[in-house]
Amino acid sequence: CIVIPCYNESARLLEDSFLNYLISNPRVYFLFVDDGSRDDTRKKLVALAEKSSQIKFLALKTNMGKAEAVRQGFLHSFQYNPQYVGYWDADLATPLNEISRFIDFLGSHPEIDFLVGSRVKLLGKDIHRKPFRHYLGRVFATCASLVLGLAVYDTQCGAKMFRYSENLEDIFRVPFISRWVFDVEIFARWKTKMPVSSIYEMPLERWQDIGNSKLKLGDFFRAFFDLLRIYVRH
Repeated sequence: CIVIPCYNESARLLEDSFLNYLISNPRVYFLFVDDGSRDDTRKKLVALAEKSSQIKFLALKTNMGKAEAVRQGFLHSFQYNPQYVGYWDADLATPLNEISRFIDFLGSHPEIDFLVGSRVKLLGKDIHRKPFRHYLGRVFATCASLVLGLAVYDTQCGAKMFRYSENLEDIFRVPFISRWVFDVEIFARWKTKMPVSSIYEMPLERWQDIGNSKLKLGDFFRAFFDLLRIYVRH
């Protein structure tokens, strides 16, 4: 199950991309979570769910932020007894074919339970990030790594997948502190439940900065305050 949080994504939602991927990947299904959108997102998602049995839809009454949309999606997905659960950004900055890579990797590495996509610009990789966002991201990632005590390169990549377990349910049972940097708290909670050796960070083959980000400069500075709160809590 891939949880896809959506908030005002009507203009960016590529319905055909999701449908075409599912045709050749019958083991995968998408759970779209509408986070109280004010545009036509909900209408589009309802129509999309009617086109494929591999598409599920969950509607939140009000906008609660990406963290809660992902959390509610995970809690909802557990009723389907999935082997793996992940979350993906609706704008497809990370292409859907990376999902298959993630599934194959977890299938061949039973010792890994938490697979993290990483936007590392390496030779042979097609990674495009705006310089300003890239350098701000590197500053934040370094601080997050220090707070967590983990040598993680990219906590904020919107492509992650987990092997299902009761511990995973516990990790997502309680609301997150932050609406946006909840990814960092997932790592912090993971360390209390699971061995760090069960986390693996895998460079993406392709990632494209789509633009029109909902994150503003003020959110970047607020994220550092949330890091402090996560540190104190965990």
